[in-house]
Amino acid sequence: MTLSGDCHSTVTGGGAYRIRGIPSLFGMTCRAVRATSRPARAQLSKRQSPVGQNDLVPFLLLIEDDDAIRTALELALSRQGHRVVAAATGEDGLERLREQRPDLIVLDVMLPGIDGFEVCRRIRRTDQLPIILLTARNDDIDVVVGLESGADDYVVKPVQPRVLDARIRAVLRRGERDSSDSAAFGSVVIDRSAMTVTKNGEDLQLTPTELRLLLELSRRPGQALSRQQLLRLVWEHDYLGDSRLVDACVQRLRAKIEDIPSSPALIRTVRGVGYRLDPPQ
Repeated sequence: MTLSGDCHSTVTGGGAYRIRGIPSLFGMTCRAVRATSRPARAQLSKRQSPVGQNDLVPFLLLIEDDDAIRTALELALSRQGHRVVAAATGEDGLERLREQRPDLIVLDVMLPGIDGFEVCRRIRRTDQLPIILLTARNDDIDVVVGLESGADDYVVKPVQPRVLDARIRAVLRRGERDSSDSAAFGSVVIDRSAMTVTKNGEDLQLTPTELRLLLELSRRPGQALSRQQLLRLVWEHDYLGDSRLVDACVQRLRAKIEDIPSSPALIRTVRGVGYRLDPPQ
């Protein structure tokens, strides 16, 4: 669905409502959206998947301060088969997270109080659940700071719900079980069946994106993979994507698996190409 320029905030006789002032946010019309009350919206956000398997419905926490964007995204994502809980501030979002852990967080950067970057950092201190940032600008600083804060991906506003849904599902797939073998790179052991990584016998806490990146590199030891190859393999971006996603994730991964992250012995940079995973010398 899309929000068009003729949207307004009146309630029609059939019980539908429309939203004023957000004509170009999503390219979707609001007509025939039955959400005249909070209970109705709550019911919609709890919609089951087409097969009716509640346990397979992704549970999302949406943190967005703009009322119109938050409502429209909540409805759009619910229609895509997600269960959505929304919060208007970073503090609110962190409280919701403490109450119930979602499968993924969609997090706006520009929030009142603590901003999205700080929310992301606080979450990463204790949890590695997937985070997708919403940013108003394709700004180098915003993107780099967001990725360095621990975000798995980002989407630039105005948000296309189908694009966001595809990114959400791609991120969630990164945590799915892989083949049943394992591989050792010195003190680092990757168990693809259990989807775990240990170093010197101790579990490493990796985000789903960090884990998927390490899995893809470990399948091709000693082989250089370009940033575009890694974008397709890990982020499932089938276009000329943003290589900063790869660089930021490699930096975070090195900080966890390398003995000396500033002088990596495992994940090597191949100048002009990308990265490769080498067994220790």
